[in-house]
Amino acid sequence: MTHWIDLKSSADCIQDGMTIAIGGMTLYRRPVAWTQALLRRASRPRDLTLLAFTAGYECDLLVGAGVIRTIRSCYFGLEAFGLAPMFTHKAAHGELRILEETETSLVLGLRAAISGVPFMPSQAWIGTDLPRLRPDVQTVTDPYTGQTLTAFPAIPVDVAVIHALAADSAGNVLINTNLGIDPELVYAADRVIVTVERVVEKLEKSVDGLLIPGAGVDMIAIAPNGAAPTSCYPDYPLRGSILLDYIEACNRGDFEKYLIDFLDEPR
Repeated sequence: MTHWIDLKSSADCIQDGMTIAIGGMTLYRRPVAWTQALLRRASRPRDLTLLAFTAGYECDLLVGAGVIRTIRSCYFGLEAFGLAPMFTHKAAHGELRILEETETSLVLGLRAAISGVPFMPSQAWIGTDLPRLRPDVQTVTDPYTGQTLTAFPAIPVDVAVIHALAADSAGNVLINTNLGIDPELVYAADRVIVTVERVVEKLEKSVDGLLIPGAGVDMIAIAPNGAAPTSCYPDYPLRGSILLDYIEACNRGDFEKYLIDFLDEPR
């Protein structure tokens, strides 16, 4: 059953050591307002594992604020705007635990979790140096052909956080066609939090988006402009000047001041 809650309450459920998955794709439809609510907590969570198919602005804020210990992502950056400054800094200084991932390892790990099995076999990574960087990823022998396969372990997800265009009174959620792996996160996570731009009476199937059934959503919080400064097509575009201000602040060593100003911004 979907619970309608405020942003603060949705962020309060995050506990130390959890694995949180952030939805969206690169700089599009990212849960920035929810990130702000999490970092506004008087007692922030610690030692979180961040799972993001592609990690961007809001993930960099979480890293800079010191709540993330482990990264699981196949890309961490700000797209055309360059490197993610706080991730780059902390990774270079050994302040983060980074699990090497590829698109395949993330997707198959989530698929194993969805299927309730300990691993998912694949031909990926065979003949590469990637297993040397991930000794936890083992191989298995195909019982039918004798072929050696990579056994990608299931990736447990405690909480997935997704930003969406709209939700209806039944808890159904509409996301745009830049899906990322959001549909998979809905099935893989123990708890799904969705922030939405608006609430409507009833959502219909749309050629411009995907409906996530209310049965797959645990919490919904209303957050107009909740993805800004990332894009939430077709509602509003990417706000590049804000991203440039963020990069410049980090390059000056002013992340803490930027974070204070970010947390003071009304939503």
